[in-house]
Amino acid sequence: MFNEKKFKFDIENLKQDLAIEDMYVTEEDISLLKAFQENKITEVDMINTIKKESL
Repeated sequence: MFNEKKFKFDIENLKQDLAIEDMYVTEEDISLLKAFQENKITEVDMINTIKKESL
């Protein structure tokens, strides 16, 4: 079951951790993670999307 409150907390922690390394989480990144969390996409789909975006 998807827990929106916990998800937002986890995302905020992730944003802070990545900001330390000068990396930033976009709304597109969050949407991708939500889709994976809600089983709308598979892990393979998520990885392939990330690979395409990084090219």
